[in-house]
This record gives sequence, C-alpha cells and structure tokens, in this order.
Amino acid sequence: MNYAFMSFSCPGLPLGEALDLAKASGYAGFEPRIDAGHAHGIEPGMPKDARRAARALAGDKGVSLCCLASSVKLASRRALAENMDAARRAVELCVDLGIPRVRVFGGPIDEGQTRREAVEQVARALDALSAEIGGADVCLCMETHDSWCEPEHVAAVMRLCRGRHVGVNWDLMHPLLAAHADMRETFGLLRPYIRHVHVHGGTYEGGLKFLPIEGNVIDHRLALGELISMNYDGWLSGEWIGWDRPGYLTEELSTLRRYEEELRCTR
Repeated sequence: MNYAFMSFSCPGLPLGEALDLAKASGYAGFEPRIDAGHAHGIEPGMPKDARRAARALAGDKGVSLCCLASSVKLASRRALAENMDAARRAVELCVDLGIPRVRVFGGPIDEGQTRREAVEQVARALDALSAEIGGADVCLCMETHDSWCEPEHVAAVMRLCRGRHVGVNWDLMHPLLAAHADMRETFGLLRPYIRHVHVHGGTYEGGLKFLPIEGNVIDHRLALGELISMNYDGWLSGEWIGWDRPGYLTEELSTLRRYEEELRCTR
C-alpha cells in the first residue's frame, strides 16, 4: 500500500515543510487540499513557473503529490457551470504538477431534483470532463461523502459513466457512519471503481470527532483486507482535520502498516 495524508494535518506549512513532515513521518505521499487557505500554495491560480517549481520540489523531496483534493460539486443544477469550470482548472493543475487524481464531490441535491436525476447529472458531468482530459493521466475520483454516502448511489453513477478517467474515492468513514452501510457490502459495490481511499477513525456522536484507527468502529483492518484482495496499488490518504493529538501522524501510519503486514502474512 502507498500511504499519504491531506494538508489538513499541516494547514500552516508551506509546501517544502509539508513534504518534509510527510517524509519524516514515514509517508510517501502528500494530498494538497485546494481552496481552503492552506499554506502549501498549490492552487488553481498558480502561475506556470510556480507549478514547475512545486513539481520539482516534490521530486527532490521524494514525496509524491498523490491526489488533489478539490471542493468541486457536480449534482446541483444551479451551480453546475461554475463547478465544471473549477473541475477543469483542477485537472489542468494536476496535469502541470503530475498529480494523477483529483477528488470531487457529488455534493448537495437541489430541491425538487430526484435522486435518479442527480445520478444522471453527475455521470454526464464526469463523462464530459473525462472526454476533455483526453490522453492525460488524471482520474476524477468521486468521494463517498455528503449526499452520496450511500454506496449504491455512487455505484449507480459509476455504472452510467463511460469515460476512462472516472473512479471513486472511497472514504471509509462516511458510508459507515452516515449511511450505516456494511463495510464488505460497500466494498463489493465500489470495488470495480476504487482509485483512491481516505482513512481516519472517528465518530459522529456530538459532531464529527476524529479518533485513533486502532479499536475504532470503522474497521480499517477489514477494509485493508478487501483492498489487498483486489491487489489495490493506489493510495490510502489520512484526512484529519484540526485533530489535536500529538504524534498522530506516525501513530496512525504505524497502525495501518501493522494491519497490512498481518493481513499479508495470513494470505
């Protein structure tokens, strides 16, 4: 497995220091969140020379920019045009920086819009964007999140998509906690489409709170076992937002690596 974390873990660090933190903590990848005011500086408005410099810096540090976490939302009819433009800018940024994935959301469904209409719209939008990507190596990864925590809804979008640059960002938390979906059933529905994975322990009780992966209700060991069964060779990226727990980057990575080693030893 390849392990990374999102820039929510170090929102105040410029890119070089964020990459150093990843390297020192044992991670091979870094996932920049854009449009969130993070200090890494990787944003759609970057000039070309800054893009070249950022790509070179990541190469020099030996840390992969594994995914671009955008806030693009494709289900709302009222906001579709601006979100399509935002997606195009994110894809262009990925191409320039050599980032192979961009995370997108389904997002909220408009009042009066049926689920089927929303599914069809998101699929059309993803296919249109995929066609524009052409020969570039960038995958649009729709996250299991917000109005799309139910895995069947995301799978329905994927079944309609024909573009080769479309896949799923499986966030392990939200289908389980928001949709009460079974982990194995979720994996079974999404397996053909998984291109990126977000990991984090947590609870919704009293609002979203992050918790250690070890012993959490979100069974990461089970999820890793399922991913190993499909020979998944993508990234597992930790998304921890404002979690005030000293040393958690190395602790959570240690847990995930131990799970992976134990699972591979039993195969």
